[in-house]
Order: sequence, then structure tokens, then C-alpha cells
Amino acid sequence: MTASFYRSYDGVSSGYTSKDYPAQVSDFRLDNYEVTVGRFRKFVSAYAQNMIASGAGKNPNNASDPGWDTAWNANLPATQAALVSALKCSTTRQTWTDSAGTAAAESLPINCLDWFEAEAFCIWDGGRLPTEAEWNYAAAGGTAQRVYPWGNAAPDCTYANFRNSDYCVSPGTGGVNRVGSESPKGDGLYGQADLAGNVWEWTQDWYAPYTAKCNNCANVSVSSDRIDRGGSYSDHATFLIASYRDSVGPPLSHADYEGARCARSR
Repeated sequence: MTASFYRSYDGVSSGYTSKDYPAQVSDFRLDNYEVTVGRFRKFVSAYAQNMIASGAGKNPNNASDPGWDTAWNANLPATQAALVSALKCSTTRQTWTDSAGTAAAESLPINCLDWFEAEAFCIWDGGRLPTEAEWNYAAAGGTAQRVYPWGNAAPDCTYANFRNSDYCVSPGTGGVNRVGSESPKGDGLYGQADLAGNVWEWTQDWYAPYTAKCNNCANVSVSSDRIDRGGSYSDHATFLIASYRDSVGPPLSHADYEGARCARSR
């Protein structure tokens, strides 16, 4: 089954009232939660630089998707110790700990992930990173074309972890929250939590202007930045709009506001 919607459109918000970018996406599943520390800890335990097979993670609905390119192995940390080191990108806000913590700590979204680590994890976990169109479809509620994942109501800290007059979590400094902390109030139409705020989520696409039409598309032509969606704990409400797209950084960047959510082909 294929569904249609308009990318970066809600018909309400300034800058998001154009129907110039229709898209079709075939059936897929988007995980309900961002990748947590606990889930990623299992990946770290199994980690090897060459663990992902060539072509793994290919989107079966997109003939132009090559899946994992083994040339990308060189962009992954060389060893398990190097991966752990990369996850320690912030002494105050990193969520990784060398030893398993409390249930609450293990339920925090893993942050400090670059694009290659996020894609490798999702493939290892039986999925892949979502295309930008898939992510947008889920956040907009498909043909509902919602302003925010939960609807059109303006956000506050009961809907999402973001920065309003102050940070929703750890006022004065900010930080991530356990996944699903604002559920079900802040959930998207299809049940996903934290599609707005908490951590930015990597998508498959390289950043470029939209094509006029999209049929299970993803921009796989190399440019400088990959697309991130959803905003983070440190962003204001304008970044939480389901239609907002950004390129937070190049694919090798590690940041405490960067995480991931996996998609799965049906």
C-alpha cells in the first residue's frame, strides 16, 4: 500500500503552506522511540568496524537506495573503545555511561551519534534510518498534515522536551529526557513519541532542495550535510514543527543534541 501527502506542509504555519512537494511512501514502520542507551549498549558489545554487510539496510521500495556501502566502514570507529570514546562528546550532557545505569538512565536517548554510527546501528537492529519523506509522513500524521506531531496545539513541556522560556528538563542548562516521558500527550498520530524535541534524529537523505515529486525517494547524492528532523531539548518551538527540515551538521559530527530512530520495511 502506498500513501500520499505533502512534504513540509501544514497549511497553517508561515512558510509551510505550499503543496508544491507531494510525496508517496510505501508501507513502513517507524520505531515508537528514539534509540536508547540500553539498546545501543548491546550494539557496542557486538561492535566491529566491518560488521555491516554490503547492501544491508536497503529500502526495498526505493530502487536507487544502495544500502550499506562498505566504503563507509572507514568512517566508523576502528574499535569498540574508539566507538565508546566518540559517544563521550559532552562531559555534562552525554547519555552514554561505561557501565549500565538505572532503568531511567538506560531509557535516555543515546546521543553524540554521527550518521554512520546511527545507520550502522539501525541496520544491525534489523532496520535502517528512515528517509526524510518517511519521517515527515509519520510526524505530520500523513494526510492529517499536522503542525506538530500531536496536532495543532502550541507546545509546552507536557508535549515535548524543548526550550521555551527555559529548558523543560534541567532548567538553566537543559538536557534530554527518558524516551516517552511526554506520552501519550505528545505522541504522533501513529504512536511515535518524541518526534518533536529531545534529540534531533538522523534521516537517510543528504541535504538538498526538494524535488518536485517524490515516490519513495531519498536524496542519496553526496553533498555536505545529512538531513536531521524533529528538533531537540535545546531548540525553541519553531524547530518542533513537523514540516521543519534542517541540516544540523556533516555526517561525521557528534553532538549532544543528536540521536536517531530506526525505520523498518514491511
